[in-house]
Amino acid sequence: QLKLVESGGGLVQPGGSLRLSCGASGSLDWYSIAWFRQAPGKEREGLGCASDSDGGTYYADSVKGRFTISRDNAKNTAYLQMDSLIPEDTGVYYCKAAMDSSYSWGQGTQVTVSS
Repeated sequence: QLKLVESGGGLVQPGGSLRLSCGASGSLDWYSIAWFRQAPGKEREGLGCASDSDGGTYYADSVKGRFTISRDNAKNTAYLQMDSLIPEDTGVYYCKAAMDSSYSWGQGTQVTVSS
């Protein structure tokens, strides 16, 4: 089973940027990649995905225009570029790789947006 490891989280001031990485133990060529976050006391929320089938990217309204998902299949890595961060973006961020009925989650990385 594919193993995923997120990195790049940390503390950032409002208005700042972070880039999260999702490194995979194998090829991501045929996988769709999605990013989620879970804020304290809230359910896990889908932020967006990069589809393998049509190459498109899709975003939740809460992050559209601020977050960008990309992937570098040669490096078996996906990214979440986060700009114009606000305190409400605080939470644990997870990546998920899915292909047909098979999927894998990373362990998550903490992002805190605070002054």
